[in-house]
Amino acid sequence: MIDPILSFLHTGGAAMWAIAGLSVATLSLILWKLWGLARMGAFAGARAERAVRLWQEGAREAAAEAVAGRVGLRARLVRAAIGALALGLPEAKAREETTRVARRLLVEARAGLRALELIAVIAPLLGLLGTVLGMIDAFQALQAAGSAADPADLAGGIWEALLTTAAGMAVAIPAAVSLSWFESVADSARADMEDLATRLFLAAEAG
Repeated sequence: MIDPILSFLHTGGAAMWAIAGLSVATLSLILWKLWGLARMGAFAGARAERAVRLWQEGAREAAAEAVAGRVGLRARLVRAAIGALALGLPEAKAREETTRVARRLLVEARAGLRALELIAVIAPLLGLLGTVLGMIDAFQALQAAGSAADPADLAGGIWEALLTTAAGMAVAIPAAVSLSWFESVADSARADMEDLATRLFLAAEAG
Protein backbone atom coordinates (compact mmCIF):
# COMPACT_ATOMS: atom_id res chain seq x y z
CA MET A 1 0.00 0.00 0.00
CA ILE A 2 2.84 2.39 0.84
CA ASP A 3 4.95 1.61 -2.24
CA PRO A 4 2.39 2.83 -4.83
CA ILE A 5 1.91 6.05 -2.86
CA LEU A 6 5.66 6.66 -2.64
CA SER A 7 6.02 5.89 -6.34
CA PHE A 8 3.24 8.37 -7.15
CA LEU A 9 4.88 11.08 -5.04
CA HIS A 10 8.29 10.37 -6.56
CA THR A 11 6.81 10.69 -10.06
CA GLY A 12 5.55 14.19 -9.30
CA GLY A 13 8.85 15.34 -7.86
CA ALA A 14 9.42 17.92 -5.13
CA ALA A 15 6.20 19.79 -5.94
CA MET A 16 4.17 16.62 -5.36
CA TRP A 17 5.75 16.12 -1.94
CA ALA A 18 4.91 19.73 -1.04
CA ILE A 19 1.32 19.23 -2.18
CA ALA A 20 1.09 16.01 -0.16
CA GLY A 21 2.18 17.96 2.90
CA LEU A 22 -0.49 20.56 2.17
CA SER A 23 -3.12 17.84 1.86
CA VAL A 24 -2.27 16.57 5.34
CA ALA A 25 -2.36 20.13 6.69
CA THR A 26 -5.70 20.78 5.00
CA LEU A 27 -7.34 17.68 6.46
CA SER A 28 -5.93 18.47 9.90
CA LEU A 29 -7.19 22.06 9.73
CA ILE A 30 -10.67 21.03 8.64
CA LEU A 31 -11.01 18.45 11.42
CA TRP A 32 -9.56 20.85 14.00
CA LYS A 33 -11.92 23.61 12.89
CA LEU A 34 -14.97 21.33 12.99
CA TRP A 35 -14.05 20.23 16.51
CA GLY A 36 -13.39 23.83 17.58
CA LEU A 37 -16.71 25.13 16.26
CA ALA A 38 -18.59 22.27 17.88
CA ARG A 39 -16.76 22.85 21.17
CA MET A 40 -17.58 26.56 21.21
CA GLY A 41 -21.22 25.88 20.38
CA ALA A 42 -21.24 27.62 17.01
CA PHE A 43 -24.19 25.49 15.88
CA ALA A 44 -26.36 25.98 18.97
CA GLY A 45 -28.37 29.00 20.01
CA ALA A 46 -31.52 27.79 21.74
CA ARG A 47 -30.32 28.80 25.22
CA ALA A 48 -29.39 32.29 24.09
CA GLU A 49 -32.73 32.74 22.36
CA ARG A 50 -34.56 31.57 25.49
CA ALA A 51 -32.58 33.95 27.67
CA VAL A 52 -33.45 36.91 25.45
CA ARG A 53 -37.14 36.01 25.51
CA LEU A 54 -37.07 35.79 29.30
CA TRP A 55 -35.31 39.17 29.46
CA GLN A 56 -37.95 40.71 27.21
CA GLU A 57 -40.65 39.30 29.48
CA GLY A 58 -39.01 40.92 32.50
CA ALA A 59 -37.65 37.71 34.04
CA ARG A 60 -34.12 39.10 34.42
CA GLU A 61 -32.79 36.50 36.88
CA ALA A 62 -34.20 33.60 34.87
CA ALA A 63 -32.58 35.06 31.75
CA ALA A 64 -29.19 35.18 33.43
CA GLU A 65 -29.59 31.62 34.70
CA ALA A 66 -30.49 30.36 31.21
CA VAL A 67 -27.02 31.20 29.88
CA ALA A 68 -25.02 30.69 33.08
CA GLY A 69 -22.06 28.43 32.44
CA ARG A 70 -22.91 27.94 28.75
CA VAL A 71 -19.98 27.84 26.30
CA GLY A 72 -21.84 28.63 23.08
CA LEU A 73 -20.87 31.76 21.17
CA ARG A 74 -24.37 33.21 21.32
CA ALA A 75 -24.87 32.30 24.97
CA ARG A 76 -21.56 33.90 25.96
CA LEU A 77 -22.50 37.08 24.12
CA VAL A 78 -25.92 37.21 25.79
CA ARG A 79 -24.33 36.52 29.18
CA ALA A 80 -21.89 39.39 28.64
CA ALA A 81 -24.68 41.77 27.61
CA ILE A 82 -26.87 40.78 30.56
CA GLY A 83 -23.91 41.18 32.89
CA ALA A 84 -23.16 44.66 31.56
CA LEU A 85 -26.79 45.69 31.92
CA ALA A 86 -27.09 44.15 35.37
CA LEU A 87 -24.12 46.21 36.58
CA GLY A 88 -26.10 49.36 35.81
CA LEU A 89 -23.55 50.66 33.33
CA PRO A 90 -24.59 53.53 31.07
CA GLU A 91 -26.06 52.22 27.84
CA ALA A 92 -23.06 53.36 25.78
CA LYS A 93 -20.64 51.57 28.11
CA ALA A 94 -22.77 48.43 28.17
CA ARG A 95 -22.92 48.37 24.38
CA GLU A 96 -19.17 48.93 24.18
CA GLU A 97 -18.48 46.00 26.50
CA THR A 98 -20.87 43.78 24.57
CA THR A 99 -19.21 44.75 21.29
CA ARG A 100 -15.78 43.96 22.73
CA VAL A 101 -16.91 40.47 23.75
CA ALA A 102 -18.57 39.91 20.36
CA ARG A 103 -15.38 40.80 18.53
CA ARG A 104 -13.34 38.40 20.64
CA LEU A 105 -15.83 35.60 20.07
CA LEU A 106 -15.80 36.17 16.31
CA VAL A 107 -12.00 36.05 16.29
CA GLU A 108 -12.26 32.64 17.96
CA ALA A 109 -14.84 31.51 15.40
CA ARG A 110 -12.60 32.56 12.50
CA ALA A 111 -9.36 31.09 13.86
CA GLY A 112 -7.56 29.00 11.26
CA LEU A 113 -9.45 30.35 8.26
CA ARG A 114 -6.48 32.36 6.99
CA ALA A 115 -4.45 29.15 6.81
CA LEU A 116 -7.16 27.42 4.77
CA GLU A 117 -7.36 30.43 2.47
CA LEU A 118 -3.60 30.32 1.96
CA ILE A 119 -3.69 26.61 1.11
CA ALA A 120 -6.52 27.16 -1.38
CA VAL A 121 -4.34 29.74 -3.13
CA ILE A 122 -0.91 28.12 -3.13
CA ALA A 123 -1.87 24.46 -3.74
CA PRO A 124 -2.81 24.98 -7.42
CA LEU A 125 0.20 27.28 -7.87
CA LEU A 126 2.50 24.54 -6.57
CA GLY A 127 0.81 22.11 -8.93
CA LEU A 128 1.34 24.46 -11.86
CA LEU A 129 4.98 24.96 -10.87
CA GLY A 130 5.49 21.19 -10.82
CA THR A 131 3.89 20.89 -14.25
CA VAL A 132 6.05 23.62 -15.74
CA LEU A 133 9.22 22.05 -14.33
CA GLY A 134 8.13 18.65 -15.62
CA MET A 135 7.43 20.05 -19.08
CA ILE A 136 10.86 21.67 -19.13
CA ASP A 137 12.47 18.31 -18.34
CA ALA A 138 10.39 16.58 -21.00
CA PHE A 139 11.34 19.03 -23.74
CA GLN A 140 14.97 19.00 -22.68
CA ALA A 141 14.94 15.22 -23.09
CA LEU A 142 13.27 15.65 -26.49
CA GLN A 143 15.92 18.11 -27.60
CA ALA A 144 18.74 15.84 -26.42
CA ALA A 145 17.27 12.89 -28.32
CA GLY A 146 17.09 14.89 -31.54
CA SER A 147 15.69 13.05 -34.55
CA ALA A 148 15.70 9.78 -32.60
CA ALA A 149 13.13 11.08 -30.13
CA ASP A 150 10.25 8.74 -29.35
CA PRO A 151 6.84 10.52 -29.12
CA ALA A 152 5.81 7.97 -26.51
CA ASP A 153 8.59 9.16 -24.22
CA LEU A 154 7.46 12.75 -24.66
CA ALA A 155 3.86 11.84 -23.92
CA GLY A 156 4.95 9.97 -20.81
CA GLY A 157 6.89 12.99 -19.57
CA ILE A 158 3.94 15.30 -20.19
CA TRP A 159 1.35 13.23 -18.32
CA GLU A 160 3.74 12.84 -15.41
CA ALA A 161 4.18 16.62 -15.35
CA LEU A 162 0.42 17.16 -15.35
CA LEU A 163 0.01 15.02 -12.24
CA THR A 164 1.07 17.89 -9.99
CA THR A 165 -1.56 20.24 -11.45
CA ALA A 166 -4.27 17.67 -10.79
CA ALA A 167 -2.96 17.05 -7.27
CA GLY A 168 -2.83 20.78 -6.51
CA MET A 169 -6.42 21.24 -7.61
CA ALA A 170 -7.49 18.17 -5.61
CA VAL A 171 -6.15 19.86 -2.47
CA ALA A 172 -7.34 23.39 -3.29
CA ILE A 173 -10.97 22.47 -4.01
CA PRO A 174 -11.84 20.96 -0.58
CA ALA A 175 -9.85 23.72 1.11
CA ALA A 176 -11.86 26.41 -0.71
CA VAL A 177 -15.20 24.66 -0.11
CA SER A 178 -14.54 24.17 3.61
CA LEU A 179 -13.31 27.76 3.92
CA SER A 180 -16.53 29.05 2.40
CA TRP A 181 -18.63 26.92 4.73
CA PHE A 182 -16.69 27.91 7.86
CA GLU A 183 -17.04 31.57 6.90
CA SER A 184 -20.79 31.12 6.49
CA VAL A 185 -20.97 29.59 9.99
CA ALA A 186 -19.06 32.56 11.44
CA ASP A 187 -21.24 35.05 9.53
CA SER A 188 -24.39 33.34 10.78
CA ALA A 189 -23.12 33.49 14.36
CA ARG A 190 -22.30 37.16 13.93
CA ALA A 191 -25.76 37.98 12.60
CA ASP A 192 -27.40 36.06 15.45
CA MET A 193 -25.28 37.79 18.08
CA GLU A 194 -26.11 41.22 16.67
CA ASP A 195 -29.80 40.37 16.70
CA LEU A 196 -29.73 38.99 20.26
CA ALA A 197 -27.77 41.94 21.64
CA THR A 198 -30.04 44.47 19.93
CA ARG A 199 -33.15 42.83 21.36
CA LEU A 200 -31.62 42.82 24.84
CA PHE A 201 -30.79 46.52 24.74
CA LEU A 202 -34.16 47.46 23.28
CA ALA A 203 -35.88 45.54 26.07
CA ALA A 204 -33.67 47.24 28.65
CA GLU A 205 -34.57 50.67 27.24
CA ALA A 206 -38.27 49.81 27.25
CA GLY A 207 -38.05 48.57 30.81
